[in-house]
Amino acid sequence: MNGNGASKHDATLARRAPTPGKATILAIGKAFPSQLVPQECLVEGYMRDTKCDDASIKEKLERLCKTTTVKTRYTVMSKEILEKYPELATEGSPTIKQRLEIANPAVVEMALNASIACIDEWGGSVKDITHIVYVSSSEIRLPGGDLYLATQLGLRNDVGRVMLYFLGCYGGVTGLRVAKDIAENNPGSRVLLTTSETTILGFRPPNKARPYDLVGAALFGDGAAAVIIGADPVIGKESPFMELNYAVQQFLPGNLCRKAGLTEFNDLFWAVHPGGPAILNRLESNLKLNKEKLGCSRRALMDYGNVSSNTIVYVLEYMKEELKREGGEEWGLALAFGPGITFEGILLRGL
Repeated sequence: MNGNGASKHDATLARRAPTPGKATILAIGKAFPSQLVPQECLVEGYMRDTKCDDASIKEKLERLCKTTTVKTRYTVMSKEILEKYPELATEGSPTIKQRLEIANPAVVEMALNASIACIDEWGGSVKDITHIVYVSSSEIRLPGGDLYLATQLGLRNDVGRVMLYFLGCYGGVTGLRVAKDIAENNPGSRVLLTTSETTILGFRPPNKARPYDLVGAALFGDGAAAVIIGADPVIGKESPFMELNYAVQQFLPGNLCRKAGLTEFNDLFWAVHPGGPAILNRLESNLKLNKEKLGCSRRALMDYGNVSSNTIVYVLEYMKEELKREGGEEWGLALAFGPGITFEGILLRGL
């Protein structure tokens, strides 16, 4: 017991106060297409849908599916789509127009559903959203999905919009960095970050000249995620659970550790984009991380596959529950890798 009659256990579980002026995560939402694909059904379905009867390709895909650690994924692709667009499964057919007819509305629909779920958890009004950051590597059009989403959500017509296209797997952390900058430089703002991805653009029949296509078939999934970000949360009305303390692009993890006054990687919690099990294994080995440190990343990969920019938000949602446990770390890192190779990192603080 302390002098105020509170136990050490109560003190440990007490919420940390946000740093004034620092951006915080106020709510998270996610959404998926209706088709759920268990990994054990993937190979037969993919071979059937692409009309491929090559035994060696099937054997390789089966091996890849076992090594990804993915258990379930969601996909926009369906029997109805293949019946309407059979050319998607025909090697060499010009299909970009057809793919965009499917992808453009699909990513906005998923983004809309994720945003609605996020706003419901937040408890605020759509009219209180001042900015929107829209991330996708799965649609190509102007005006972009940010305008379609803002219109369908009923956001104010003066809402500030930022569109981040084709950043790949680190796009979710880039979006968090951009939303953080907006929230901290516009007092009272509330930023809706939405990411939405589909594998429709990359769907094609297997070809021995493109062995990497099978990796995508075994690993990637579809879905959307949304986050409300703002500084100086309203006490009693908003419930921040994580602070975006410091953000940087192209960095060494040690640089961010020093910002928190830490020198040991295992003193942090880790929210890493699970590009694949090899990335997580290499990070764990090189930094000598304890096995449980990447548990949320491995869980997101198992449940959803690599959903490109969305996946880091799924990791953060699992991390939200982890941070509630007794004795949880105060400081952590969000880390994602993308084309280039580019590193995006954010120093996080659990609240």
